[in-house]
Amino acid sequence: MAGEISFFELGVADPERARTFYAGLFGWSFEPGTTEGGGYAIRTPGIPGGVHGGDAGARPYVFFRVDDLPAAIARVRELGGTVADEAGGDDEATAARFGRFRMCQDDQGSPFGLHQPPPDA
Repeated sequence: MAGEISFFELGVADPERARTFYAGLFGWSFEPGTTEGGGYAIRTPGIPGGVHGGDAGARPYVFFRVDDLPAAIARVRELGGTVADEAGGDDEATAARFGRFRMCQDDQGSPFGLHQPPPDA
């Protein structure tokens, strides 16, 4: 179903410290990820996530599920929002494992992400 939260990403300065903290707090398990700056895929009892390092903003990112990423990107722009130029999650290894992602801002500047899960999800 489109519009539900499908993925979260934690941007942190140090992914090792984040792994220790969140594993201790919530009992989450972590697998090595494919991001630059170090990172992990996070397995939770609910929504899957990730953590990446080197993020000066050090904030969480929420991704909403879409069935057609290009159409959702076009709709964001039509509604006055903006879409990051980078094609985050569009490389084949990431897309096959996690799906495709794109960071956006709504028409008031609030950040959010779009996530099209892989076909087998």
